[in-house]
Amino acid sequence: MVPGRLVLVSVVVLALVAPPALAGPGSAAAGAGAGVGPAAAAWVPPLSTRGRYIVDANGDRFKLRSGNWHGASGTWTGSGDPELDANHHAGENSGRVPLGLDRAPMSQIVAGFREIGVNSVRLPFSNEMLRDTRPVTDAAVAANPQLRGRTPLGVYDAVVAALTDADLAVILNNHTNTTRWCCGVDGNERWNASQSAAAWEDDWLFMARRYRANPRVVGADLYNEVRRSVWDDPNWGRGDAHDWFAASQRAGERILAEANPDLLIVVEGVNWVGIPVDGFFHERPTLAPARWLSHTLTTSGKLVYSAHFYDYTGPNHSGATSLGETSDPRYRDLSRAELHDVLYRQAMFVAAEAERHFTAPVWVSEFGVGGRAETGQKQRAWFGNFVDYLIATDADFAYWPLVGWHDDRTGNGWALLHWDRAGGRMGLYDGDDWRAADWTRLVGHAGRTGRVDPVPRWSMLSPDHGDFVQSARLRARPDWDPGARKAACPDGQRLAGLSHTGNRALCTDSGAPGLWPPSAGYEVVVDERHVPPGGDWASGYTKLQCPQGSFLVGYAVRGAAVSSALCAASGGAFPAGGRTVWFDRGDNRPAGARGGDFANGHYKGQCADDEYAAGIAYTGRLGSRRTPDALYCRKLR
Repeated sequence: MVPGRLVLVSVVVLALVAPPALAGPGSAAAGAGAGVGPAAAAWVPPLSTRGRYIVDANGDRFKLRSGNWHGASGTWTGSGDPELDANHHAGENSGRVPLGLDRAPMSQIVAGFREIGVNSVRLPFSNEMLRDTRPVTDAAVAANPQLRGRTPLGVYDAVVAALTDADLAVILNNHTNTTRWCCGVDGNERWNASQSAAAWEDDWLFMARRYRANPRVVGADLYNEVRRSVWDDPNWGRGDAHDWFAASQRAGERILAEANPDLLIVVEGVNWVGIPVDGFFHERPTLAPARWLSHTLTTSGKLVYSAHFYDYTGPNHSGATSLGETSDPRYRDLSRAELHDVLYRQAMFVAAEAERHFTAPVWVSEFGVGGRAETGQKQRAWFGNFVDYLIATDADFAYWPLVGWHDDRTGNGWALLHWDRAGGRMGLYDGDDWRAADWTRLVGHAGRTGRVDPVPRWSMLSPDHGDFVQSARLRARPDWDPGARKAACPDGQRLAGLSHTGNRALCTDSGAPGLWPPSAGYEVVVDERHVPPGGDWASGYTKLQCPQGSFLVGYAVRGAAVSSALCAASGGAFPAGGRTVWFDRGDNRPAGARGGDFANGHYKGQCADDEYAAGIAYTGRLGSRRTPDALYCRKLR
């Protein structure tokens, strides 16, 4: 979120405080402006993904040209009387509802979004807001008297309805635990900072169910800017209470399985780890960890990754000024080429590299810059370079923020649309906002349009700390290997690769989607009963081989040791014969292997794209831990 400053309050204790409001020059009264955004194309919900693109129900590309309408998650800075405007970020008191409802009719605000080319809105909320039974003040909704007496959630309901009635897509965003301005060491650092993880998940189920009947509520943005608390960093895959990968994986699964199977699941990268002091480790990992550990949902085609970028932060810079500031460069200090290289490494590789286990759309769900008041050449150059990159990569985006206040054309200049106390609007296209040209280029860039054909899916299995069964069919059936950690491919995919150590695997539907018919069964294999006479493909090794006509979709481990193989019946026949792929002493994957590195730092074996895995071999001899040593790969046809 913008803008904020990271401040060091002791050698190891951090806090964020908001900077002074960005003021714009006071001049003539606001005009209505004239937008030049493209006409919204017809789209049919629900949304899903095909490779790096989001598509609608017809398979047509739906590019998120979004903005953030903040306020419901809170604007109070955390100190002083929350009723006083001065104690709210930039002096803008949202009154616990989306900003601007005190100054303009909701219909006018929503029309303004359409006018500037927005087709979707990221709508923040706090967990506290869901249980806040206090009616909003009349002042907070002065321009929308029909909302008087409602709770903040009731107002949020009305805003969602107004947006979707205008054919705008809405992405629900769990911004904070408590209703206050984000983002520092403020009790909102993690999804479970001021509440339990179970309460957080339950709140998401509540929200997903609440809007299930509204098909234009299209996404669940699980949590905003996961970051360090006073003592602890979040992580991506350690399996503890601070593991954002595990928490988002679980919450996304529950939302799709228990509440609303149509929603996109939006997972933001880790925003900050470490202590922002020169000499101490610190960085913004963003989505970089997804290269080595990516999400796999049971419902394929629902995952979207997201990232935030502002000029005043950097790949190793928190955005602090004075206390807590380090000597690391900010994004605005980088050359155009350096900036584009960093953006790729931190986030955009996820969308740019096709047919990898991590390939997914990347939604830059926050970026922005000061408007009329921003005279800094570095800031302006950064914004132009950043917009250039969004256009070049055809990225989905969401500007922060859409709505702000102004008085006599002076106020927090970050918003694209401002309203004064009398309801007068100061818009992006009123002739004196330097961002207008860049914004017009951005929303006017068509990018990829029309139908996006289905692409092969590649998925990682990571039973690092527990079961990783991504088959909805198998989740509904009894435990096939009690006490072991189990992993299974999403329905429609088959096992393609396995690691020698580390327990990870790769699944795909490449070349043969839907191999496991709904009417066909499966078998748990724990011995060599299906190895035919004369068919020893790994002499001296124990072979867990699937029966003829079946293929590997899962496996189980106890510690590092193979425990069982899970074979699904294809309902048909495969060609005879096969080959042994050894990976006990090095990688053994096809040249140019698709799927990516699914077990970084470990030896891996992978069948060819036109093959399926039919068996796993291991040895129990002295010195071995019964880890996988070979795959039996057979032709699909």
